[in-house]
Order: sequence, then structure tokens, then C-alpha cells
Amino acid sequence: MIKFENVSKKYGSNFAIEDVSFEIPEGEFVFLTGHSGAGKTTLIRLLLRDINPSCGQVLIEGRDIKTLKSREIPAYRRKLGVIFQDFKLLLDRTVYENVKLATEIDGRTTSEEEEKIKKALEGVDMLEKSNLFPRQLSGGEVQRAVIARVLVQEPKIILADEPTGNLDPVTARQIVGLLEDAVKEDKTTVLMATHNADIVDHLKHRVIHLESGKVASDDSKGKYITRFKT
Repeated sequence: MIKFENVSKKYGSNFAIEDVSFEIPEGEFVFLTGHSGAGKTTLIRLLLRDINPSCGQVLIEGRDIKTLKSREIPAYRRKLGVIFQDFKLLLDRTVYENVKLATEIDGRTTSEEEEKIKKALEGVDMLEKSNLFPRQLSGGEVQRAVIARVLVQEPKIILADEPTGNLDPVTARQIVGLLEDAVKEDKTTVLMATHNADIVDHLKHRVIHLESGKVASDDSKGKYITRFKT
């Protein structure tokens, strides 16, 4: 599903990431850890085709995404569900309207899609608050709305960049639990970049740990609990 082959990204004389290689199969949940500046966000941006590698290949379903033509990039990105720490919800739209936006962009406005929106909101326990605006919600509720919007897209891959950074520990675990459900129910591949040692230590998922732009360790699910410094 996701494969990095000797990928480096260089800015001037400095490497953001250097000679990174790993492979993530379909339906796996993987944590991407490392201190600030270790290269986590660079990896996310490469997968989004927001930037291209200086060398190496980033392959999705066997295709090097660097070869995507400009007109192909929007369709490629619709395969991805993206969750950021700062939410990215439209403040002048309700929760329901924010979630519906994912179907409007794809031109999907059928009654079937309306049912998918309802199901997604129910799945994250936000249906009763679907008519509220983001400013009326707690941080955890906003993040739930973001996840509902992502699930409506039915993405093959979810990229989560520090999605629990501003949340309390209990809410953070609930949010990660929703992402785990997507893996179990829909075989979605999840790559979650995080500083949250509590989350990583609590869950027995594979951990790819970066240090100074390089893969310092890649530990399979259940081998041992990873600890790291923020």
C-alpha cells in the first residue's frame, strides 16, 4: 500500500529526511514517532504530494507518486483522509455541513451519501451535535467531526499529523480508538504521526521512530513498548 524506497528530502545542504525506507501493507495501523524536527511532517507532506523527494521513490499501490501529472493529483488526494492537529474545519459551517463538504467536492449528493454522512456522525457520537458550529464544540468534539468527514470520504489511507496534540489523555485515547475502528471495519491504512508517548505506550501497534531524519527503529506490533523523548 505505502512504500518508501531510499527516500531523502533535502533543503539546501540540510536533510529533512535521509535514506528512509519502509513498507506499510493495507489495513495496518502505524505510529510515526520522533521529536520535533525529526522528519514526521515531511513524510506526511511527501505522501500528500505536497512536496517531492530529492531522491528515492514514494509508492502508493505500486505507483511512484512523483510521476503523477498535475491533473491527477486531486483524484489521488481523494484517496487520502487527512487529520491535522489544528482541525481544518470551516468555522462558518455546521458540523453536518463540514462533513457533507467531503461528498460535495466529489460531486456526490445522492440520498445514499446522506445516509453515509449520518452513519459517520453516529459512528463518532456527533449526530446530536451535527447542527452546531465548530466554535460551540470542545476540542475533542471538533476532532470527532474531522474524523467523521474523513470517514465519509471512504479513504484507502488516513494520514494523521499530531491529531491528539491539544487533547486530554482520555479524549486522545478515544480519538485514536475511532481510527482503530476504521482499520478493523474498512481495512483502512492509518499512519499517525505523534509526540504522545502515552498513546504509543498504551497501544500495541507498529512504531516507526525517526531521529534526525532517519529511521532509527521500526518495531512490529507487540514486540515491545516504545518509549521516546519529546
